[in-house]
Amino acid sequence: MGGRGTVDAALLRRVSERDEQAFADLYNATSRAVFGIVLRVLRNRAQAEEVAQEVYLEVWRTAVRFDVARGTASAWLNMIAHRRAVDWVRSQERRTVRDRRYTDADGGTDLPDASVAVVALDEAARVRSALGELSETQRRALVLAYFDGHSQREVAEILGVPLGTVKTRTRDALRRLRGIFEAETAVDDPLA
Repeated sequence: MGGRGTVDAALLRRVSERDEQAFADLYNATSRAVFGIVLRVLRNRAQAEEVAQEVYLEVWRTAVRFDVARGTASAWLNMIAHRRAVDWVRSQERRTVRDRRYTDADGGTDLPDASVAVVALDEAARVRSALGELSETQRRALVLAYFDGHSQREVAEILGVPLGTVKTRTRDALRRLRGIFEAETAVDDPLA
């Protein structure tokens, strides 16, 4: 993957004008950050690579919609990456539910793989534990946004705080969680 930089509105405007060099520059400047966002949500490298490609296809198609009055170009790109990753997870969940309904209706006796259930329980426990290390205000903002599916504006309304406060709490919470998970990974894999 490419660099880990930010992108400015002028570069995104050039992309919206179908400037292929600008698109290449955008990719080189942001692909590591975009991939990182997607990977944190999906936790599967191959799937994250696929979703990251979809992010850049969406950027190519929709760059003209970017509005500098609504935020930075980097925030817009990161939002697309996060939304695409969450959409992928939800799509997989719907597929699983649909497959389960089909199996149940078909009278199938397929039993879930026990290792999948154990890994899912372990992941859930890790997330619960990490969330427990956040401040109450950070945890509440994060749960409303990422687990309950509210937009940051909706979270601000629910909590009765300014939108900027929600963004700060969410950003700080995500940074804290990243640190927690990176520390766990370093302990689990001393060669990493």
